[in-house]
Amino acid sequence: MRRHTGYFITFLLFILFLLVLFQVTSELKVAKSFPAVLDEKIPIEKVVLTQTSYIKDSKGNVISEIHHSEKRTTLSADEIPQIVKDLFITIEDQHFYEHIGFDISGIGRAALINLQNDSIDQGGSTITQQLARNLYLTTEKSYNRKLSELLYSYQLERTLTKEEILTLYINAIYFQNGAYGIETASQFYFNQPIKDASLAKIAFLCAIPNNPSHYNPITNFSNTKERQERILQSLVEAKKISIEEYEAEVKEPIELTMGKSIDQFPDYTTYIFHEFEELIAEKEGFNKRMTSALDTEKKKLQKRLDKKVKEVLESGIIIETALNENIQQEAVQALKLYLPNANVQGAAAVINNQTNQIVAIAGGKNYEKFSFNRAYQAFRQPGSAIKPLLVYAPYFDQTGASISQTIDANNYCKNGYCPRNYGGGQYGNVSLRTAFKYSYNTPAIRLFERIGIEQGFSYLDQLHFSNVVKEDHSLPAAIGGFSYGMSPLEMTNAFATFANNGQFIQAHGITRVTDLKGNILYEWNAEPIEVWDDSANQKVRTLLEDVVQSGTGKEANFSSGYIGGKTGTTNDVKDLWFIGLTDQYTAGVWVGNDQNKSIYYMESRKPQIHIWKDIMKAGQQ
Repeated sequence: MRRHTGYFITFLLFILFLLVLFQVTSELKVAKSFPAVLDEKIPIEKVVLTQTSYIKDSKGNVISEIHHSEKRTTLSADEIPQIVKDLFITIEDQHFYEHIGFDISGIGRAALINLQNDSIDQGGSTITQQLARNLYLTTEKSYNRKLSELLYSYQLERTLTKEEILTLYINAIYFQNGAYGIETASQFYFNQPIKDASLAKIAFLCAIPNNPSHYNPITNFSNTKERQERILQSLVEAKKISIEEYEAEVKEPIELTMGKSIDQFPDYTTYIFHEFEELIAEKEGFNKRMTSALDTEKKKLQKRLDKKVKEVLESGIIIETALNENIQQEAVQALKLYLPNANVQGAAAVINNQTNQIVAIAGGKNYEKFSFNRAYQAFRQPGSAIKPLLVYAPYFDQTGASISQTIDANNYCKNGYCPRNYGGGQYGNVSLRTAFKYSYNTPAIRLFERIGIEQGFSYLDQLHFSNVVKEDHSLPAAIGGFSYGMSPLEMTNAFATFANNGQFIQAHGITRVTDLKGNILYEWNAEPIEVWDDSANQKVRTLLEDVVQSGTGKEANFSSGYIGGKTGTTNDVKDLWFIGLTDQYTAGVWVGNDQNKSIYYMESRKPQIHIWKDIMKAGQQ
């Protein structure tokens, strides 16, 4: 009895559905006001499909694919092989070029089948309806959803050409296993573009969207192959291919050669995501607005920025970078080699002096993508590595003194502040050259006092250290005493000033951002800032060279042109630094413990210097 009642209700629904269709069809043909109503209720502007974006290295090689909810590479109408278009029209919608978005006779046939089966499994959907469902609706099987689908389909037909609808459809549909669109499917299942695929492979791929789970080539290969053969037979019946072609294509072996998603160099790409957000914030005016915004407004602006970043990434872009794969790989390997202790970590950054671009970033030993990246997120005390930036270069710039000028290297004490040289030694009057080479502390304090704390910080302020605060403006800063510290990338970028005649240039890893056709969307415009004059710069370069030739960093020396650098060690040996430069690169290395505990047992091994040396030697290859 219940089953008969179900048939009766289904029959009534079917009659009602046909009446609604008849009414809708009549209105679509004769009512002049209906299009205006549709425009208001169902606005359809330009349809943009989510696409895969890419990060490339300095040579143009893809190092990372950026996927969101849908992995897709779209093709233009001209890039889609004609046989693909013919095939989908043959098997999905033979009256595609004739209907207005839906086919009344097809829907009627489907409704009768549903009535007979006491179900709503058959949809009678056109290509336009399937596109509407993919873009705007759900896959829920109900007559309400079906009616909405008809209205969206008609609106799509009014807004777009048939060619545009077919192109969108072929790019939009799902091919299982995260692949959307025919090009992505071909790359995923056969590791080749669709333009190079045989008809047998194309028909095999086109079998999937009808029921992606049932025709999943990985788990249900035989189902997909059977449908492929039926599709090829349909092409024969439609006179799109000959019987001879059919027989040849059916016999062609289908072998899955799965293409793998590219995701290399996690340290570097993690940083690139961070820099990409900075680039959008700068170029789209978010930074300027955030400067004067209240905290509540800043949160709203950040949400808008996040949305904008997501939109740009989903539009399909190419982020071109300065990554040097050899240097990057060496930086990662060197951290593993010289930091065997489980509780010791490290980070490194490398900048090309000629281009001022970041060519390598090592965020930590055994780094995992999107985890804490110590190269730009860890802020640590710089120790004596700060001396050339805060003390010596400003002193030479202010006074014009020579490197042979003498300075007191004995103990210093003022107002209760009594720093000592490493090991407690007192050395009397020494030249600035000697004081720097052996990294004496008390001479640095005395020089800093001579130029004035605020004067010294006026130089440091131009080097873009993000966490320097007013409380840092004190004598201890001369030997690395800061509230929050500096990141390895910031220190490296600051030292690159010595490679640029005293000019600071903000370094970036991103060279430019384009759309998938190569049109430039964003790029940095870094303006140099003269921090100290060339004479002061040359004097510090000489001092840095002395450190490597015969000072605290002599282990860094190797056969090259110019080599200069500076060591840095903090109290209780919590941080070990070496920042240095050659003619071509500036690199910074930090070694320490994430919990800010002492690593005194590592000091004599000088891992930071050996890591730096291996990285720089890789840069010569």
